[in-house]
Amino acid sequence: MAGHSKWANIQHRKGRQDAARSKLFSKLSKEITVAAKMGDPDPDKNPRLRLAVKEAKSNSVPKDVIDRAIKKSQAGEGDDYEEIRYEGYGPNGVAVIVEAMTDNRNRTASNVRSTFTKNGGNLGETGSVGFMFERKGEIAYLADAGDADTVMMAAIEAGAEDVESSEEGHYIYCADTDLNEVATALEAELGESESTKLIWKPTTTTELDLDGMQKLMRLIDALEDDDDVQRVTANFEAPDEVMEQL
Repeated sequence: MAGHSKWANIQHRKGRQDAARSKLFSKLSKEITVAAKMGDPDPDKNPRLRLAVKEAKSNSVPKDVIDRAIKKSQAGEGDDYEEIRYEGYGPNGVAVIVEAMTDNRNRTASNVRSTFTKNGGNLGETGSVGFMFERKGEIAYLADAGDADTVMMAAIEAGAEDVESSEEGHYIYCADTDLNEVATALEAELGESESTKLIWKPTTTTELDLDGMQKLMRLIDALEDDDDVQRVTANFEAPDEVMEQL
């Protein structure tokens, strides 16, 4: 399975266990507020908001928190947020994309640069690693959604481009502009997904050993600890025995 999916699984397990959950709720709420501000406050009429709400629900964000985030957009909050993408290299030359949402570009750039430097990486220019990724829609289902053939057929009929299946679950990929339509079609066939979101999918990966993975995780954890950072993606790959030791 591709590195980003493995990282997602690590984060999923980790998120169940530590205090980072409240920070995750805050970031998901911010995305909901901004999405609602940019379009219609009704998720059925606003694809970006619908995806934001769906992702929040998949991470067990309470309904009242979601509703409050939408109401904030109508009260004028979210006006000053700017979406910025940072690109750089982590330990062992792993390519890293950092997606941020900030009301102070200088503060965020300074913090992100400092975090890269302190954790064995370096921040590059925009486009320095972006060519190693493709913008895609990713829809994740648990293994019990169906066997690989069933999910593959449903994905093809829904207009998806690719499917990766393993014992842990199914990852379905589509064009970024098709995510809302493909996700809706899959729900009709397979039921509610575990996760539906836009991602940066690596087209090339760097394989890491245990030491490399530990260093990379320290960098990503430090980046994600920043309130302005919404999501971090890295193009790593690691053997299963390494992943099991983390």
